[in-house]
Amino acid sequence: MMNTIRRLLQEHGRLHMPVAQLSDFDDLYGAGLTPFAAIRTMLALEEAFDVEFPVAMLRRQSFASINAVGDCVNQLLASTERRAA
Repeated sequence: MMNTIRRLLQEHGRLHMPVAQLSDFDDLYGAGLTPFAAIRTMLALEEAFDVEFPVAMLRRQSFASINAVGDCVNQLLASTERRAA
């Protein structure tokens, strides 16, 4: 999953540096992520993982780091699995 998140950030995040140079905890906004690029990345994540970000997750902290994005996606996947069961 983290590889997919990194790939989508590389494709849609418009960062000032390659995602490969970032740790999972580096500040994505400090690396150049803009609110517009965060939305583009969110849409790509929704498509890739077949999830939908609720309004409550549409905040700066959700996209603050690769780890934060991964936490959100994990929560969404777990929620989807619970609904399917």
